Amino acid sequence: QVLLVESGGGLEQAGGSLRLACAAPGCIIRNYNMGWFRQAPGKEREFVARITWIGGSTYYADSVKCLFTISRDNPKNTMYLQMTSLKPDDTAVYYCNAERVGLSDGGSWGQGTQVTVSS
Repeated sequence: QVLLVESGGGLEQAGGSLRLACAAPGCIIRNYNMGWFRQAPGKEREFVARITWIGGSTYYADSVKCLFTISRDNPKNTMYLQMTSLKPDDTAVYYCNAERVGLSDGGSWGQGTQVTVSS
């Protein structure tokens, strides 16, 4: 298990930007694929974006493609999600996830950070 701590959420107006961070204090995220998920009220948790350890390949949900950018700073054991052109539909609790390369056990989850976009 990896301890993950999200930060950077908050209230933003539609069209604005936010940057979320996911830190793994005391843990080296080497050999972990990492990702962001979100859960809106009354909805299932859904995939947002993923970045691999090997090659740093990135994958996005269609709804955020070209609007959100996932990145990672391995020496700082931190992953980021830069969100632009925010919409009210982006309102959700955002969770980060870290899964060790080669495993399919669901990985570890952070506690989540609330993002609220007002119209």
